[in-house]
Amino acid sequence: MNQTDFVAALRTNPINTAILERLPKLNLPDAWLVSGSLFQTAWNVLTGRAPTYGIKDYDVFYFDPDTSYEAEDRAIKLAAEAFSDLSASIEVRNQARVHLWYPEKFGAPYSPATRATDGIDRFLMHTAQVGIRPTGTTYDVYAPHGFSDVERMIVRPNVTANFRKDRYDEKAARWKSLWPELTIIPA
Repeated sequence: MNQTDFVAALRTNPINTAILERLPKLNLPDAWLVSGSLFQTAWNVLTGRAPTYGIKDYDVFYFDPDTSYEAEDRAIKLAAEAFSDLSASIEVRNQARVHLWYPEKFGAPYSPATRATDGIDRFLMHTAQVGIRPTGTTYDVYAPHGFSDVERMIVRPNVTANFRKDRYDEKAARWKSLWPELTIIPA
């Protein structure tokens, strides 16, 4: 699977397509649609399932140096209005704020990010490390480990400072129950 194939696959999901079409109108700095809704749609294409099968939510990351709760809350409300007609849970998070709440919520360190893709780099699995954003008539795609694990349906740990085996195992087990074709590499 190359980048063109990956983009074609994720665009079979009408919710991904709608989010990507509307994302620029939100004017969120450094905004990306990331992770599960992308690689899981690709898995669905590869296995002949409906494009939205098994997708729990759709994550939008952005990076705004204003780390106030109020600024992020405004962005969340703006996105909720823009996506209100979509029957999906869409979570919008400012990656500049994650270090403020992550250690308390997950019990692991999280150094401050300097861009939205820093959040992608810290996902627990290589497969999850994907993002896309519209740029005019095309897309920027961020995939630091490429698409081989997505295509081969391999879940492999991404051992970073914030890695937690219990969270990795929990996510991998959920995914395996939905996509039994997966190969899970133990953490």
